Amino acid sequence: MKRAGILNGPLSGALARLGHTDQVLVCDSGMPLPQDVEVVDLAFLPGIPGFADVLDGILAELVVEGAIAAQEVETGNQACNTFLDDRLPGLTYVPHEELKLLAHRVKLIIRTGEATPYANVILRCGVAF
Repeated sequence: MKRAGILNGPLSGALARLGHTDQVLVCDSGMPLPQDVEVVDLAFLPGIPGFADVLDGILAELVVEGAIAAQEVETGNQACNTFLDDRLPGLTYVPHEELKLLAHRVKLIIRTGEATPYANVILRCGVAF
């Protein structure tokens, strides 16, 4: 059994298969999910697990060189916006409708149980060397 890190087998494996420049969407429970993208669905109950906990776990294991969020998070979910700004320097913003279109290009989607608006971010994988 793993001692630390992400214990969810499908999620741990999916993260291990990512490469440089691959993109991952970490999203709330209301985000529309494209049918042609691998999804690890962690949603259990509204708010469980929360976006913040899941993103912190992902960032502890993944090298990230860029990130994109919906510009609506700046006014529609200020707590989430502050959380993202604190963890993702150089975060860029696009309209929420564009973020939903960009979701079709990601390699992996991680769905949380988050039940607040605009708690979504696309992470671009970096490289550890």
